[in-house]
Amino acid sequence: MAHVVAALDQPSSYKDSQARGRDRKLQTELLSKSTTLYVGNLSFYTTEEQIYELFSRCTSPEEGGGIKRIIMGLDRNTRTPCGFCFVEYYTHAEALACLRYVGGTKLDERIIRCDLDTGYTEGRQFGRGKSGGQVRDEHRADYDPGRGGWGAQAQRAEIERRREIEERYADAQEGPGAVAGGGEDWEETKGATTEPSRKRERSPDDEGEGRGEARTKLEETHDA
Repeated sequence: MAHVVAALDQPSSYKDSQARGRDRKLQTELLSKSTTLYVGNLSFYTTEEQIYELFSRCTSPEEGGGIKRIIMGLDRNTRTPCGFCFVEYYTHAEALACLRYVGGTKLDERIIRCDLDTGYTEGRQFGRGKSGGQVRDEHRADYDPGRGGWGAQAQRAEIERRREIEERYADAQEGPGAVAGGGEDWEETKGATTEPSRKRERSPDDEGEGRGEARTKLEETHDA
């Protein structure tokens, strides 16, 4: 049955691109003693505390083990999490146990990927993509809210499209036949530009004359 069920601790196809020139035999030897896990497919919003809580479930602190440290993967430009991390243990057995039982589980509604790593070195915490994040997020064509939305190439294309639209709109406003703006200003100044009324106000004498004429007409009508 050994050939039917795949080993849970079998490393995946993940390889550190900076270790391409390393001897394969040395690579295998380092992995056989490794105390470090590479964790991928994380949400940008997953915290170090969440990772510690999950990956410490297969450790034995009472026996001198446990998590030594967690190195969060960061965007090279913004220094914000970009979807991966390194988890260092005190023993190889703990790293192997977490690879077997934690890898492939869900964290923040994402299936995380775990692999044995030859060991963390300074500088590997930064993304290697052109935009500063991971290379996989450069070419993504899908929308993933947990990893910044669209892929970096799609975002750059959208930014360029909006810039072109704004430039065309600006040219249309400045070119021949452009519609003058300022409707709100016209409403505000409308009252100020209106000419004053030329109608003469009624005086008390006018009111008296009007009443007298009305009374005379009423008397003439009564006599008739």
